[in-house]
Amino acid sequence: MSTGGTHTDIEAVEAANTALYEALEHGDLDAMAERWLDGDISVVHPGWPVLTGRGEVMRSYALIMAATEYIQFFLTDVEVSVRGDTALVTCTENILSGGPAEADGSAGPLVGGLVVATNTFRRTTGGEWKVWSHHGSPVLVEQEEEEDQEGPEGPVGGEDIL
Repeated sequence: MSTGGTHTDIEAVEAANTALYEALEHGDLDAMAERWLDGDISVVHPGWPVLTGRGEVMRSYALIMAATEYIQFFLTDVEVSVRGDTALVTCTENILSGGPAEADGSAGPLVGGLVVATNTFRRTTGGEWKVWSHHGSPVLVEQEEEEDQEGPEGPVGGEDIL
């Protein structure tokens, strides 16, 4: 669901957000750098400290791209809000990534993960929406101990126990 701003602004922010993830999926550092504002920017990757300034932010993406053989994002729960020249996008990053190929040339192991992200965009004087800040936090997924909660006919009362 999208709120605030004109329909055109919301579509432009959604496109800018998509372009950000596509640059990372393609391992294109130049395209990634194009998505960000110049100057005072920040990023928090899951498990990393806050990185500030264009040099640190771009270096972090270069390291991620160099260490990641394959990555794909499936964005869900995308919410866009535009207020003047600032936009906020929240979403869930459903991430599929893989390591280096096996010795026999086959694909390396794939790993899935969930990250909730907040991307803040600013409109430039040229009218483009560029990233000002990105913050990603991992979602910890716990598996219930179903054996302790299930009787002979499934969960107690026929409903899932939280």
